Amino acid sequence: MLQYSLEKTGNKLFKYRGQIPVVLFILAIPFIFEMEYWEMTDGAVGTWSIAAIITSLVGFYIRFFSIATTPRGTSGRNTSKQVAESLNTTGIYSIVRHPLYLGNYFIWLGIVVFTFSWSFILIFSLAYWIYYERIMYAEEQFLFRKFGEKYKLWSSRTPAFWPSFKYATKGNVPFSFKAILRREYSGVLATVLGFVYVEALRLYAQDMLNMESFRIPFSVFGATLIVTLILRTLKKTTRVLHDDVRD
Repeated sequence: MLQYSLEKTGNKLFKYRGQIPVVLFILAIPFIFEMEYWEMTDGAVGTWSIAAIITSLVGFYIRFFSIATTPRGTSGRNTSKQVAESLNTTGIYSIVRHPLYLGNYFIWLGIVVFTFSWSFILIFSLAYWIYYERIMYAEEQFLFRKFGEKYKLWSSRTPAFWPSFKYATKGNVPFSFKAILRREYSGVLATVLGFVYVEALRLYAQDMLNMESFRIPFSVFGATLIVTLILRTLKKTTRVLHDDVRD
């Protein structure tokens, strides 16, 4: 059956969703070398760059808020398989069913915007929707079987991807900055690497890739890498970032 096939495909794609940034980096190459860029003014380049950074920051805001207000053992915290001891229906989950995927979209869209290519933006958005639509379908089948009518009621009034505040409900889990520091450092590093990668290719295409022109991107990536290593060490060897509500 088509229903079974979609769910099976979604579960398979779910396991490999972390590899999407790698594919994104490869696909970006021809678009970075498009001739449209060479005809852009400095003002247009600056506008696109600011728009790209803001877009990714919006994505991180959505992810950070979701992570910081999600309790232990709930839907939305699984990484390798479908897991949910309880169903999130309040807080950000009362306005959108898949806030983490929405956040991911804007984060990666920011990198795509940084290529300054409308074509790549459209292709990425379509590919993202096709890919994640199947993952979301598989997740929702799992949740429906586990929570039944409770899930059916929640999903009937809560949009899957684009938020609606019509039934917004305040969550009862306190905001945890520790949860963000513990879980999101790798995503931040990958995003910074994405921006640096695009800039490096652009400089290379202009035959301007040298230590002087690459000094700021290299410094930003270096600082992010240091912070990432510190947070990872704290997470692995201490309880500084431990949170009883979420661990």
